[in-house]
Order: sequence, then structure tokens, then C-alpha cells
Amino acid sequence: MEEILRVVIGLIVLAAAFFTVSMLISRARAAGGSTGTIERRTRPAGTRTAPVRQGPAGVREEKAYVAPTGLAERVRALFRGGEATEETWRRLEEALIRADVGPRAASDLVARVRENLDTSADPAEVLVREIVGMFEGDGVWAVPSGAPAIVMVVGVNGTGKTTTIGKLAHLLSREGHRVTLAASDTFRAAAGEQLETWADRTGAHLVGQERGADPGAVAFDAVQAARARGSDVLIVDTAGRLHTRQPLMDELTKVKRVLEKAGGGVDEVLLVLDATTGQNGIAQARAFTEAVGVTGAVLAKMDGTARGGIVLAVREELGVPVRLVGVGEKLDDLVPFDPETFARRLVA
Repeated sequence: MEEILRVVIGLIVLAAAFFTVSMLISRARAAGGSTGTIERRTRPAGTRTAPVRQGPAGVREEKAYVAPTGLAERVRALFRGGEATEETWRRLEEALIRADVGPRAASDLVARVRENLDTSADPAEVLVREIVGMFEGDGVWAVPSGAPAIVMVVGVNGTGKTTTIGKLAHLLSREGHRVTLAASDTFRAAAGEQLETWADRTGAHLVGQERGADPGAVAFDAVQAARARGSDVLIVDTAGRLHTRQPLMDELTKVKRVLEKAGGGVDEVLLVLDATTGQNGIAQARAFTEAVGVTGAVLAKMDGTARGGIVLAVREELGVPVRLVGVGEKLDDLVPFDPETFARRLVA
């Protein structure tokens, strides 16, 4: 009996000791840990860790290295420390591709910078100059002539196509042109109402029919109405469509044929591209160019952090010039494309 009692007391003492040790460890951790504890701090996304250094009382710290966020600083960092190597040029090309410039345009830009860079020049400024040079000869967009001039606007859903049309109507009206809008997007719900709102805001005349009507019929009626009213410019909205859906692209081709027959020709076919679009924008531009012969691009939604590198790829691979840029939500926020302003934003 005494033996059993001694065993029970021993177990109780052991349990009490275990509990006491556990509490001490928990308190030590809550107080910041004991000597020799490795302290880890959360690093911001996109940062790299510098070599670990010894801190006070043996605590090791990780010093966060914040990588340059702007393309200009990344370019300058590549060329610090001496003569450029093949690795330098490869990393420059990769940086341009990540900026949505596109493989072909990136390769061409690297070749141009490589040819014109000298040791005394700022490599970021040389890059800006060469980007500007890739748009050489495009000229500033001017209102096409015609009676009326016909501007067809195309693009996938969500790029800001209808908003761009409203801003373009305002830009033309402000310059003294009489504008008619054709609501040939008869598929999307509320597309006609949205265009009607823009017509009211800009003083443009609107021609449209009920939802589901034949887009070609709307386009034909709009040409006749624009002529009768003496409009200077007819802007034709079209249904936003996926460039991978061939039947929809065929319908777009039909609308252009109707405009050519009724109006004697289409003076401008503008493709609206979202500035945040990546390399998919090249596929969009190629499909629309093949279907309706795109003559110019409009870069929309450049009011945020987007840099719009995709238009450089479109310009280089398809020869499509950039005509206009949407820089905000206000009526006046559609401006002619300026290569130097674009290049400095892209490289900033």
C-alpha cells in the first residue's frame, strides 16, 4: 500500500513539474523568445532578402531589399558597374517583355539601344528615345475628310469602346464638327441607351433601332441620316465581340461592307485596346485587322497604373499606328497620342 502511495505522489510531482516548465516556455515565447531565437519579419511582395546579419543578443535579422519598381531604375541598374554583357542585354529584353512590349518589339528595341548607347549616356533616356523612334512617321491624328467622314469603332467587350466613342464625339464637336452616332451594337443590353446618353452629353445626333435589329441596317440608315443632316463625321459603334468567334467577326465584316456601299468607303477603322491588356492584345489586333482592316488604335484606360506597352507590340508587329489615348473619365479625357509622353510613362 505504501509503495502504491509513493508511486502516485511521484506521478503528481512529475506532472506538476511538466506543467511548470510548459508555462515558463509559453511566457518566454510571449515575451519575445529567448537568446538564440531566429526572428523572421514579413517582407513586402517583390522584395529580396539581403544576407542575414547578427543582431543584438544573438538575434538574427533579415534586411529587406526593395527592388526598383520602375522600368527606368531597373534599366539603369542593369548598366551599372561597367560594360554591358550579353546577360545585360538579355535581361533588358526580358524587362521589356514583362512590360507587355511584346517579344518582337522588345528584340528590336534592344538592338536599337545596343547600337546607340554609349558609356556617358543615361540608358533609360536612350530607351525612351528609341521607343519614340519606333512611332516615327505616324503623325498626329486628324479628322478624316468625307461627306460625311465615316469612322468605324471596333473592339472586344470591356475595353471602353462606347465610352471612347462618346469622348471622340465630344472632341469633334468641340472642334466645330457636326457628329452623328450610329448605334450598330444591337446585341449588348443597354448599349443603345448608353450611346444615347453620350449623344445627349455631346450634342451629337443618334441613329439607332430596337435591340436585336440588323446592325447593317442601322449602319445604312445612319449614313443616309448623316448626309441628310449635313454631318461632318459619322461614328459607328459596333458590337463588342470576342476575336476568337468567327461568326461574330463575319458580322462585323458585313457592317463594314454596308458602310462602304452606302457611304462610298470607310475612312477610319479604330480598334479600342484596354491599356491593361497583356499579350492577348496582339491577337485581338491581328484578328480585327484581318476582318475589317484596322487603320488605327485607341489606347483606353490610361488613367491608372497601366503603361500600355501592348500598343508598341501592335505597332511593331502589325504596323497599326496609335491615334488617340483615353486618360480619364471626363469628357475631355481623350487626347491625340504623343509618342514621347507614352515612352516616358512606359519607362518611368
